[in-house]
Amino acid sequence: MKSFLVDVRNTLVPGHDAKHGPLPLLLVIMTLTTGLVDAFSYLTLGHVFVANMTGNIVFLGFALVGAQGFSITASLGAIGAFVVGAAFGGKLNSLFARHRGQLLSVATIAQSLFLGASVVLSVVAPRLVSGGYRYGLIGALGIAMGLQNAVARRLAVPDLTTTVLTLTITGLAADQTMVGGVGSKFGRRIVAIAAMFIGGLLGAVLVLHVANYYPLLVALATVVIVVIAITPLRNSDAEWAKS
Repeated sequence: MKSFLVDVRNTLVPGHDAKHGPLPLLLVIMTLTTGLVDAFSYLTLGHVFVANMTGNIVFLGFALVGAQGFSITASLGAIGAFVVGAAFGGKLNSLFARHRGQLLSVATIAQSLFLGASVVLSVVAPRLVSGGYRYGLIGALGIAMGLQNAVARRLAVPDLTTTVLTLTITGLAADQTMVGGVGSKFGRRIVAIAAMFIGGLLGAVLVLHVANYYPLLVALATVVIVVIAITPLRNSDAEWAKS
């Protein structure tokens, strides 16, 4: 229990000499964003994710055999937009390869622009989002989340990929010492899972009981928080900032 609480504390309140500096907390916030955005996309745009591409690959298979409620074009559009965003993120990774603070700052500013565009589209779109509005939102959100995923991968904070939890949950069980593992960062992994869950839960509540664009507003706000938090650290010479 003590090690669990230490892991949670080190993730949410990292010390000044922490190996990854403020990055764990900021990536937890980005993980919350993923839950919000995918709640919006799945519940508002039909059976499609804009952050978790594993689901879209499966959905594409469903659509190809005519399963009700699944769209070939929506799945392909989300995958294509995500790839574009990931390529954009890859370019930023190479441009700011020597400083993780600068990388995260520039990437989150860019991501906030795409999220801002998605907020505008969702506000002006009819409640039953379709046609150009639907694919515009899939495109903007897919690019934003592909960018986030590529940059999180380059930042390389263990167990905080911000979008993929399959390996996190696998490690939670497989790394336990009771099964012969080397020991699991139980607290950090639970925090990552909880962030995604809370984002999805909050997003669903907002879509179903408030207005469908509210999850995107909250997602935009969380990314702006990261922008504000990381901007003063863009020129930090601390060890965590060095790639």
